[in-house]
Amino acid sequence: MPRLFLPALRGLLTPSTAAPSPPPVETKDLLAGNAYVSMSYAGITNMWGTPGRSDGWDLERVIIEGYERSIWTFKSVEAISKHASTLPIQIGRGGDERRFEETLDEHPLLKLLNKRANPLESGDVFKKRLSAQLLLSKKGVFVEKTYSRGGTLVRLDLLPPDRVQIIPDDENADYVKHFEFTDYSGRVRELQPKHVIWIRDPHPTDPFCGVTPLEAAGLSIDLDVKARTYNISFIDNDGRPGGLVGIDLDGVDRAEVDRIQKRLAPGAHNAGQLTLVGMGPGGLNYVDTSARPREMAYETLSTTSKNEILSAFGVPESIVGNASERTYANADREEYNFWDHTELPHLNLIASGFDEDLGDEWTVRFDTSSVQALEFPRRQAREEARKEFETGLITIDEYRTIAGRPAFNVPQSRALWISPQKAPVPANEQDAAALGLGPDPAGGGMPGDVPLPEGAPPETAAADVAAARALDAGGPSAAADVAAARAEGAPLALPAGTPETATDAVAAARATSTDNGPGDAADDVTRARATQDAALPGDAAEDVATARATVETKALPQDDGYEVTDADFDALSMAVAAAVTALLARQEGVILARLRAPKIRKHTRYWEPENDNDVRHVDADLDQDRVVSATRWAEEISQTLTPILQQAAIATARKVGRALTGTDTVPPAAAAAAIVTAAYAGETITGFLAGLADVLRGAQQDAQTVGDLEHAVVSYYRAAEPALIARVAETCAVATVNGAADAAAEHAGPDVVRTWVTRKDDRVRPAHKRLHGKTLPVGTPYTVDGSSLRYPGDPFAPISLTVNCRCRLHYDTNPEE
Repeated sequence: MPRLFLPALRGLLTPSTAAPSPPPVETKDLLAGNAYVSMSYAGITNMWGTPGRSDGWDLERVIIEGYERSIWTFKSVEAISKHASTLPIQIGRGGDERRFEETLDEHPLLKLLNKRANPLESGDVFKKRLSAQLLLSKKGVFVEKTYSRGGTLVRLDLLPPDRVQIIPDDENADYVKHFEFTDYSGRVRELQPKHVIWIRDPHPTDPFCGVTPLEAAGLSIDLDVKARTYNISFIDNDGRPGGLVGIDLDGVDRAEVDRIQKRLAPGAHNAGQLTLVGMGPGGLNYVDTSARPREMAYETLSTTSKNEILSAFGVPESIVGNASERTYANADREEYNFWDHTELPHLNLIASGFDEDLGDEWTVRFDTSSVQALEFPRRQAREEARKEFETGLITIDEYRTIAGRPAFNVPQSRALWISPQKAPVPANEQDAAALGLGPDPAGGGMPGDVPLPEGAPPETAAADVAAARALDAGGPSAAADVAAARAEGAPLALPAGTPETATDAVAAARATSTDNGPGDAADDVTRARATQDAALPGDAAEDVATARATVETKALPQDDGYEVTDADFDALSMAVAAAVTALLARQEGVILARLRAPKIRKHTRYWEPENDNDVRHVDADLDQDRVVSATRWAEEISQTLTPILQQAAIATARKVGRALTGTDTVPPAAAAAAIVTAAYAGETITGFLAGLADVLRGAQQDAQTVGDLEHAVVSYYRAAEPALIARVAETCAVATVNGAADAAAEHAGPDVVRTWVTRKDDRVRPAHKRLHGKTLPVGTPYTVDGSSLRYPGDPFAPISLTVNCRCRLHYDTNPEE
């Protein structure tokens, strides 16, 4: 009886009737000497829940004729199974689809699936064979597990599916009683279900059977193989048309006639041959019976078969090696669709079969974190999140959550920064106080919110005293307190305990004075006014000092605090300049290479036609934005500078902490300053490349060749690159060092004040000259030209106030002593 070929690469299974008669079986020769069974196949009765549905699946012939002889079947199976073989296996729990929250590093399955499954096969070979069998076998895949005496899994072996028989459980509800495996020597081994992993792509109705793409692609594979066989046979027969020749056979021996008649044998291997038949006395005729390749529509048939086979397996043509006539975006999308719709479900199906040897919380999974195609939706999400952050719709922490990175969870990263001035919108009252935009919940008010008396000039000692008096509005004045004390007729003496009134404070101050005795109230007031700028001892002086700490003062603190030096700026500036110089050199080379790339020049006037009919040469400009690719370079420079700036920020924060508090604690906001500065550098590169795109757009009006455009690019870099490097290096250094120092000072406590210090040269802008020497409490922003600056080089301030800024801040914890 002839063998069944995939029962039509699938069989048409029909139930038998009473006293069935054997159905006719049409046989044809695929090649000389090989019998082929056509699609007509019947006679097997299948009931739901019995293991007979897949018994007619001849896996050996599937491999020979469906896998080894069909290029598209072979490439589809190879594409899917090779990915399964190269990805490592992980065991973990929790987390998301990208990575586990917790992984298990020591387990027998990891050793078997990643290193060596059995003495004959490595883990990669084992996974590749398992994946291929799952795609080709209707029964599924059978993996035999071998345990040590101690119950440890020590070996995994793939069993040939066509040699495994499933024995159903007729008595219990376990479905499978056991498996019977016939080895190559003919010996039958009984395998218990606990020793066998049975993996199959489930059949919709039969739990004992699986499905394979070859069932749906069977006809297409037959057509593809036969069409190619016919074409080859036609060429082998010299391309002569087939036909019938009739001649006079009178007097010809009957045996000779039979021999001639046998030339009518069908089959693709007889294509193009002539056949002789008898036509009667004196007769001769010729009938053309050939089906030429053009009549068989070989090209259309082959293309249709290819598309149907690839569709059945879910493999785009670009995945199997042909990405022609596709843009980069289309090819990337096809690769993502392949992973998302085909490869990942296939891998999950394989991995799920090994979960039985783990606890309920642990899961086996292929590690796909290194697959770039799966980053496609996440790249889109990050790009959308960046745009939302730039427009002030989400916070830094929300962006980092979308990007899969830990949030900083500091006031600056929780706030919304509204464009165009990047004004912060705090998330709560505590953040508002930290950002200097609201009252301090702990202190009952925000630094600087005390109103000055009407008509008092700002930034004077009188204003400080007025602010101090406003803190205790309605209470007695200092003169009244002195008068009241004298009216009592008692000598002034240092009161016991803590003074509670201004009278007590004045008495305490006089009691500690060695050179000034008591006088009348007018003399006291006159002397107090004459010395209002001097530091007064006692509690009254402390009250005034506290009041002055809430407002601006022109006095510079003493040199016992901390101030960043020129060396701090210069060292970081040189490091940033070196990194930006290297990146711009590579950027220039990449942009020049893209100008010469055929895909960039195709369908433009810069395409060099190969002949007069070359349609790729048209009168059109090339896409300068595609050549420049500003977004890519902005991300790259930000990623390049972030670790450099973070290291400098951490070092600066530690210096400030040691100087002000004696500790080297680094607050999270210090690292945030480096990240924000790196993002600013990316925006600067974006502007630089936007200028380059404009140069290319203008150059194309007169450029005749790509060489002219290359000259324009080189000239642009030579002219603009030095200034760009200097600006980015200096700005990043100032913003990072000052931002980290300010964050560390704010972390040190509310008693820290800082004073704006300029370089005092001709490069200092007028707005910053007005700030020189101005002292504010830490956390209170400086106001200049209607804008707020947290520190020199603040990246959230207008660029006109920060670009090329070289100012610094001097920090002190007790400026009045």
